This record gives sequence, structure tokens and C-alpha cells, in this order.
Amino acid sequence: MRDFIQALPKTETHLHVEGALPYELLTAWDPARYEANPPFRRADYRYATFPDFERILLDNALPWFTTPERYYEATKVMFAKHMAQNVRYVETSFHLPVTQFISVPGPEIIAAIRAAVPTGLEVRIFAGMLRSDIAGGLRPTIDQLHTWTDLAGVDLHGLEQMPTERDTAAVWARLRAAGKVTKCHAGEFDGPARVREAIEELGVTRIQHGVRSIEDPAVVRLAAERGVTFDVCPISNVRLKVVGSIAEHPIRRLMQAGVRCTVSTDDPLCFANALNDEYAALAAELNFSRAELAQVARNGWEIAAVAPAVRQAALAEIAELAKR
Repeated sequence: MRDFIQALPKTETHLHVEGALPYELLTAWDPARYEANPPFRRADYRYATFPDFERILLDNALPWFTTPERYYEATKVMFAKHMAQNVRYVETSFHLPVTQFISVPGPEIIAAIRAAVPTGLEVRIFAGMLRSDIAGGLRPTIDQLHTWTDLAGVDLHGLEQMPTERDTAAVWARLRAAGKVTKCHAGEFDGPARVREAIEELGVTRIQHGVRSIEDPAVVRLAAERGVTFDVCPISNVRLKVVGSIAEHPIRRLMQAGVRCTVSTDDPLCFANALNDEYAALAAELNFSRAELAQVARNGWEIAAVAPAVRQAALAEIAELAKR
């Protein structure tokens, strides 16, 4: 099974740059401050609350991400790990408020990330922001995102219980009209109503997580009928206590109901996970068959922003592996 998972040409479509900072860089940089195996990175650690998780993530990530060069250093290692796992396409988001924290324009951060992309890996870069940022001091920057040529799209993330600002739908529609992909975190720490809001009001077809939509069959049907993709992160969902265990995860039920689900790592800095680990956990703890794992890989390529020939080649490779 490990060999099969490794051989699958995979995509990663839900990954936060700051949350994917390779922890070994921190340990090498300041070993006195960053111990080699802190408790929060251990497999049995569970974050008490989302704010607790966010605090640990930011306390570890923000001291590193102070310049574009630091984004380059981190993503170079991050992308090398993707290549080692036969990941060939990545969608990753950087935290837009960082541009204010370190006084560096977003396009410079994007350029640094792009410079780290190795040959053989396709990468699309998104700007992530809190639900409240559209009404705050970041608004002038947000109103210029449509002009950032190397920006693939945008994402709403952070504390899900925050109200969605009234102007978000108009901003998201404007960005889609400019060719940007719009995403939204929903159905993780809040219920299926937030998934419905993201689909019907914000107009997104890419939901980050979405797993709690399983609590409302009508929302699951809505997602399936609208062709919405859930970019799911099973290990993250367990470590953040969204679900009790991988065995209880609703990904199979969502897929059986017609919802396209991809699998990603979310924040490896905090979970010490890799994409192959996500596939392996589904196989070991949820008894995913090779055909089901192949379908997960196929789902990622179906929504990847790549040339049709690249997509077809990857799908053909997956089909051949599944057939064997």
C-alpha cells in the first residue's frame, strides 16, 4: 500500500504556507527556542480550541516569516518534500495580513514563493485572509488583488464563527470576474449552515474542509449538485477535534453522496504530517481501498489549474496504477 500511495501522482490543494513551515528550519535556526520534538507536533496531541491552535501556529511561524527571502527558504524545503512524495501540483495560500506585519508587498512574497518552485511541480498561490479583513485596514490591498498577475485566487480562513462581512460576496464576485479562484473555509468548526452560506452567498465552488456538512443532508446534496469540491484534511480534523478519529471521518460518505473530495495536509508545522500520511491514514484507519485512494488522487487532478494534456496524462497514470 505504501508503494501504491507513493506511486500515485498527487495534488495538494489545501495548504497554508505559514502553517507548512518545515519545523526543522526552526530547530536549526534557534535550537534553544525550538526543541526537536515539541508536544504539539506529536500524533497524540489534541488542540484544546481553535484559538489555542492558532496561537501555537503563529508563535512558531511569525518569527520566521520576516522577509521574502524567508518565504523562499521555507517553500524551497516545502516543495522538495512534495517532490519526494510524487506530488506534482500544489495550491498554497499565504496569510495576507503578513504583508502589513512585515511591510512587504504581496507580489514580492508571491515572487519569492514562485522562485522556490522546482521543475516538475506546478504551484498556484492564493492570498488567505480573515473574514473580518475585508472591512478592516487590509481593504485597500484586497481591492488591488485582481491586478496581481501571479495570484491564482483568494481564501477566507481563520476563526469560522466570525461573521462574514456583508461586502465579501461582492468582492469575491469581482475577483472571479478577474479570473481569480475564490475559496472559503467552512464546515470545520462551525456547522453546515456556513457551507451553505459559502456556496449560495459567496458563490464558491471550493470549500476548505466542508466536513460538517455531513450533519445536513440537504447541504451535502447542494454541494454535490453544484459541483463543489471539498479540500479535506483528515489528520488536521482529528488533531483539532473536528472528528474523534480517522475511522469516524465523513470523507467516504461525502464522496458516496457525490461530493468531490481532495486530501491535503493543512498545517504540517502543527501536525507533523505529510500528504502520504493522509492517504495512509485513510487506508489504515478508514479501510480505503486502492480504488478509493485513486479516486481521491483523481479528484485533485480534476480541479487542478493545469493544461488539459497534463491533466489527462495524470489521470491516465492513476488509471493504470489502479488497474494493476
